[in-house]
Amino acid sequence: MCAATTKVTTGLTRLAVAKNPHFTLKNLYTKIQKVLASMPQQAAYRVYTERIVNERLNIVNTEPEVTKLEQKINCGQVEELIKQAEGELLLAKKMLEFKPWEPLIEKAPERQWKWPA
Repeated sequence: MCAATTKVTTGLTRLAVAKNPHFTLKNLYTKIQKVLASMPQQAAYRVYTERIVNERLNIVNTEPEVTKLEQKINCGQVEELIKQAEGELLLAKKMLEFKPWEPLIEKAPERQWKWPA
């Protein structure tokens, strides 16, 4: 079932109906997985993002109906899921560039991580 045949509008300003949401989501989630695979296995960002992406990709691969896919993922319409995945892909690339899992270059100032300061 194609999203275009069941949905005329998303009801959200400037967010058009996805023409092939399954293909788009599979593509984005696979790209995110590839970027995550370049990170150390114990990196917290990789561990938790990989878990979410793998769960969502499994749902996309097993649920052909768009409405049920949206309900199972429970994070908005497929068009919103696509936007989320695009943002996550950009973030994953930035995380790979920033390498937050590496030790600090110099010691953090005293009370750096205390709240309130």
